[in-house]
Amino acid sequence: MTDKEDPKKQGKGKGKSKDVCGYPLSIFFIVVNEFCERFSYYGMRAVLVLYFRYFLQWDEDLATSIYHTFVALCYLTPILGAIVADSWLGKFKTIIYLSIVYTIGQVAMAVSAVHDITDSNRDGTPDNMTFHVVLSMVGLFLIALGTGGIKPCVAAFGGDQFSEHQDKQRRTFFSVFYLCINGGSLLSTIITPILRGQECGIYSQQKCYSLAFGVPAALMVVALVVFIVGSGMYYKAEPEGNIMLDVCKCIGFAIKNRYRHRSKQYPKREHWMDWAEEKYDKLLIAQIKMVLKVLFLYIPLPMFWTLFDQKGSRWTLQATTMNGYFGQLVIQPDQMQTFNPILILTLVPIMDSVIYPLIKKCGFNFTPLKRMTVGMFLAAMAFVCAALVQVEIDKTLPVFPSASQSQLKLLNMGSSAVTVKLPGNESLTLNAAQASDKYFTFETEQIIVSVDSPGVTQIIFLEKKSRQTLLIPSVISDEWLLTKDLTSKPEQGNNEIRFVNGMNMPVNVTTSAVDLGLIEPSYYSNYSKIKNGETKFSLSSGSQSCEYIKDFGFGSSYTFFIPSTFVFGPNCQDSITVLEDIEPNSVHMALQIPQYFFITAGEVMFSVTGLEFSYSQAPSNMKAVLQAGWLFTVAVGNFIVLIVAEIAKLPNKWAEYVLFASLLVLVCIIFSIMAYFYTYIDPSEIEVQFRKKVDDDEDDKDKQQKAEIEMVRRDSAESYDDNYKQSKM
Repeated sequence: MTDKEDPKKQGKGKGKSKDVCGYPLSIFFIVVNEFCERFSYYGMRAVLVLYFRYFLQWDEDLATSIYHTFVALCYLTPILGAIVADSWLGKFKTIIYLSIVYTIGQVAMAVSAVHDITDSNRDGTPDNMTFHVVLSMVGLFLIALGTGGIKPCVAAFGGDQFSEHQDKQRRTFFSVFYLCINGGSLLSTIITPILRGQECGIYSQQKCYSLAFGVPAALMVVALVVFIVGSGMYYKAEPEGNIMLDVCKCIGFAIKNRYRHRSKQYPKREHWMDWAEEKYDKLLIAQIKMVLKVLFLYIPLPMFWTLFDQKGSRWTLQATTMNGYFGQLVIQPDQMQTFNPILILTLVPIMDSVIYPLIKKCGFNFTPLKRMTVGMFLAAMAFVCAALVQVEIDKTLPVFPSASQSQLKLLNMGSSAVTVKLPGNESLTLNAAQASDKYFTFETEQIIVSVDSPGVTQIIFLEKKSRQTLLIPSVISDEWLLTKDLTSKPEQGNNEIRFVNGMNMPVNVTTSAVDLGLIEPSYYSNYSKIKNGETKFSLSSGSQSCEYIKDFGFGSSYTFFIPSTFVFGPNCQDSITVLEDIEPNSVHMALQIPQYFFITAGEVMFSVTGLEFSYSQAPSNMKAVLQAGWLFTVAVGNFIVLIVAEIAKLPNKWAEYVLFASLLVLVCIIFSIMAYFYTYIDPSEIEVQFRKKVDDDEDDKDKQQKAEIEMVRRDSAESYDDNYKQSKM
């Protein structure tokens, strides 16, 4: 099309956009819109699984299932968005309407995370969880509809703003466009976990999920406003129909026609799509054949996405049980996802500029399908690494009692050593103000505990599936108390602590964030949550006071015992006995870096190469069909997570990681066999040959028609001569 024929030049659907540095001014609004929208989506998604786990208080399996259902919907709705934009509303209106839906969804998520709305007793926990669940599910559905619906429209709408002679500028725009996607993803996965880690609330302070969702909602509002501001400058192409609908109709007709002519009396055709020749153009049928050949290779691909998208669910939950200290820097579990966009921006140029040319120089034909196979294998290796990390984590986890067991720890509150005899165990000597270094496990609910000098025997009743600490008083004949201990690791990397007062006077214990209250003599406080880092405790009794400082890690539980010999003063720091009930997370988050490296390297080799291969093997007018097929594999992959997790029901997480890795290796082998028998084609060359063949057929048909006409003329002339002769005679 020449410039004179270009509808953009003629003003059809064109706004008042001016060129700035050779670029239409309108694209700057589109670029800003995309950055804000990607920040909004990835920021919300980064903290989503933790919101399910700790705010809605779902278990890990349910949190993972709903997370992957949401991601699957986000990759199904682009197909709907593309059809609506190309066949009905046009790209501009589709982006506007679905962005409004998207914004409403983000706001709904932010509101659903405000715990004070239903926290009538102000204890920090919502009283009407149904309200929060329903509102968040409605919000997620609207977000999936919005983000998926505009996904295929924004980039194409940006490309529409350029004229025919601006090919170089259009290519630059797409580079900047995808840079904005990665930039928005990178910044959001750094910022929103920090916001989530803050504490906020009207009546009680809790993890600030409302702020973590509120900022992405605000960015989505900005994205919508910026896009609307540029409205008058856009070229808005009219909807011209969607090729996917034509393809589906053609395939449907071929299947239906083949079924009608299933009888043996009808001759077989070379390809089942040839049964559409009665209604559809032969060139369209030939193009669909090429697309179907590529889509057939897509069948094993969902398994890659099954593993890949678990970095936002299972891997994030795994990080909550690890140590996040990187020197003076503290990394939140959901911030580990940041390694993915960082590694993408690093590995893509390295692969293109170093790795692939080096492999080519070595004489190895590293075809796109071979790259994809290697990418799948690298993803499997990532899950092997995740399994090894999980094994190390499991080694550090405490063994909690089963449903038929009870566990007991002993604490000597006296000022002299005692010897204690427990059933099935050797005599144990406890020094003054000291505790047993482990929990003892019992199968019975009733045990007899004996103490020598003086000889005292007590019958202790234990609770099943519970951990308890037996407080042995300084005066043995006094009442023996049983405390109820934690039977699970503290969540979200918090620490649970309590104080036991062994003095003969009450002690008040407070911190800047928590007030443990007044602890009576020979009694204990309730557990209180303490964040990681240094915490200063203020201990006071009457006019006496002192400060105790403790540095906490992640996920630990401590009992601090104030002995009867405790003296308030500057040296009270060393007088308190520290009992470690649950050790802090000791496996470092840095151990997750190899699995993130392998999964990202796999993504670069699989995803980038896969799209490149797909586009090279299909006609230019069929790229939308392949894009839809590619997004569909992502959606199916996320549904597979739900199916495998529900069917397998493995008790150990490391075993589940190994299962997923094994499944991908199996699929990788199948894909490599399919790739071995695949023949690469040049669609443009095939189309040229096809058109030439059609033209030749038409020429032959024209010649045949001319010959028939000439024959008819000759016959007519001869007949005329015969009739003339007869009439003359």
